[in-house]
Amino acid sequence: MQYKELNVESVLEFIQNIDSVKEYFGLDELNVAEIGDGNLNYVYIVKSKQNPKKALILKQAVEYLRCVGQEYALSRERMSFEIRALKKFYEYLPSFVPKIYYENEDMSLVIMQYLDQHIIMRKGLIAKTVYPNFSEHISTYLAATLFYTSSLYLQSDKKRKLIDRFNKNTELCKLSEDFVFTTAYMEHDTNDNENVKSNKHAKKLFEDMEFKTKILNLKYKFMTQTDCLLHGDLHTGSIMLNKDETYVIDPEFAFVGPFGFDIGALIANLVNNYIHHSVVTKDEEFKKYLLKTIKEVLELFEKKFLELWNKQKESALLVNGFLDEDSLNSFKSEFMKNILRDSIGFSGAKIARRVFGVAGVEDIRGIKDKDLREEAEVLALKIAREFVMKYENLKSVDEVLEIIKNAR
Repeated sequence: MQYKELNVESVLEFIQNIDSVKEYFGLDELNVAEIGDGNLNYVYIVKSKQNPKKALILKQAVEYLRCVGQEYALSRERMSFEIRALKKFYEYLPSFVPKIYYENEDMSLVIMQYLDQHIIMRKGLIAKTVYPNFSEHISTYLAATLFYTSSLYLQSDKKRKLIDRFNKNTELCKLSEDFVFTTAYMEHDTNDNENVKSNKHAKKLFEDMEFKTKILNLKYKFMTQTDCLLHGDLHTGSIMLNKDETYVIDPEFAFVGPFGFDIGALIANLVNNYIHHSVVTKDEEFKKYLLKTIKEVLELFEKKFLELWNKQKESALLVNGFLDEDSLNSFKSEFMKNILRDSIGFSGAKIARRVFGVAGVEDIRGIKDKDLREEAEVLALKIAREFVMKYENLKSVDEVLEIIKNAR
């Protein structure tokens, strides 16, 4: 099928010939509206006129960066990787991934479940909403997606096929290489330059060669490690949830990379929210909830990951009987410590890059009061630096929490 960029009018015409969509809506009349404020893609909601709660989402990539315009070319192939990742993660965890009703890589589009009873997690956390099941849900998601796509589970041929299927997502990986690990720590046109000009904190960051050398090491891990299939951009804006359900959306940055990257991205966003409430609301109870969530996510992830690993007798990495039980347990223990360490290193980079770099987070950059925002930025940079400088020697989750709590 030849690619055609859709709009509100042509979406309706396009979906009329899709059997799964016709089966979902039956004979209902349909409305189409554009929704969302994403940076990369166009998102439409298709609703039944008779029953507006009956709806699907259509998402299409275009050949440019939507938030900038057609002058910023960007391959629409990114949607192919999002579709593939959604399908792969759905295989393992259908409870945490939106159901796909139709996908078409030629048209760079996917039609999927509408999550009308759920909210973007970042907005919920800023509003101080407690999600009692989130730690349990997201730790299950992380353990399964990271383990089942790694050489701890797969044999070599399947792992290499997985790498081949996802690691041509070069444009979006390059965006991460640039924006997470490079331009946010130097003078650059893409930065939040109105805030950077004559900013003493930006100057200090840009001149911190010890910190930047550590960032370079993390960037090298990001570029070279092929541990498992990652979501690639697992922040609280890529999670939709309510108190009972959690869904992970928007894996267009998916690639095969280091174990700690998705975990680190999530922890960074929880820390950013902790910073928001430290400065803006000063709600000590909600801050305790956030710290408890960080601890639970990291500890439950390790527990569940090890449970999956202990059931797997052979893989590309290990042949049954290669190590005695004590040696194997010691190997696994150190392996998990290294995942924790890298997760916190990547988390530090993710926190720091949101301060002055492109695409800041609402938790901090959305603070209207200039003095409070500066306070939040300073706190973010302090925690980020501690994470990055100390990650290689961390031994426990409690050390991570102490860094966060002692930053003020």
